[in-house]
Amino acid sequence: QISGSFTEQEATDLAIVLRAGSLPAPVKIMENRTVGPSLGQDSINQGIMSILIGSVLVILAMFLYYRLSGLVANLVLILNIVFIMAMLSIFGATLTLPGLVLTVGMAVDANVLIFERIREELRLGRTARAALEAGFEKAKLTIIDANITTLIAALVLFQFGTGPVKGFAVTLSIGIISSLFTAVIVS
Repeated sequence: QISGSFTEQEATDLAIVLRAGSLPAPVKIMENRTVGPSLGQDSINQGIMSILIGSVLVILAMFLYYRLSGLVANLVLILNIVFIMAMLSIFGATLTLPGLVLTVGMAVDANVLIFERIREELRLGRTARAALEAGFEKAKLTIIDANITTLIAALVLFQFGTGPVKGFAVTLSIGIISSLFTAVIVS
């Protein structure tokens, strides 16, 4: 029975579509495995270890290359991660590793853009204060454009994605907003 506000033609078309979707398709089990909880725990441990190693390498590279500015960037990066965790907790969202990695990468990229612009200004002979102000001002538009573009992509993923894709989109959106705030305001 098809009920609702359909014309007779619409009801007939719907019935045809529903019947077409019920084609017989036999299920043939090719392989069956049972995986214990230790494999999941091992994956979690490897994920945590990869995050720790990656974080140490990024922090070390930023500090070695940019010195005091790298220290500032590292502190801002840590603050960014704290903001992301807090926002995910407030919204009850699930942290996804790909979303966090992409967000941290974009936060580091924003700092690199700023510091390279400052270096360019110093090479042009500006004073440290003038180079700092000009570097931030010139990098700000690029950072905002990149983050807004990524945020739009995350919103599209959230709108049309399902399950894990939506989780990735939520983590990415929160991370982008946090990254934008820390790069443009906090740094």
